[in-house]
Amino acid sequence: MSNASIVLDLLKKKDKPLTAYEILEELTPIGITAPTTIYRALDKLVSKGLIHKIGSLNAWTVCCGPHKNIIPIFEICKTCGNVTEHLDKNLTKNINILSRRTGFMADDPIFEIHGQCQQCN
Repeated sequence: MSNASIVLDLLKKKDKPLTAYEILEELTPIGITAPTTIYRALDKLVSKGLIHKIGSLNAWTVCCGPHKNIIPIFEICKTCGNVTEHLDKNLTKNINILSRRTGFMADDPIFEIHGQCQQCN
């Protein structure tokens, strides 16, 4: 089993995004001890569209499913830490219109919305 597969399996088992060092801590008992190994696996999984990096948390989470050309939106609860991924074709369409109008092209657009989830509200 490849390191990327091992990291993906771990992320699938977790109910929250994990930092690279949290992943490393979980995988040290099975012999993965180098941060570079984790970062390479994360880069490979991101490039394949299997996981997302939540920039404000400096953490990674499993992608909710295929969403070719649709910008993911993450709701991040500042109270409990819950992170939920959503997809919205209309938002993506509007961002694409804005990009055409302004000439700005985002490399890897991901929206993060911070607030409180329904349970913490």
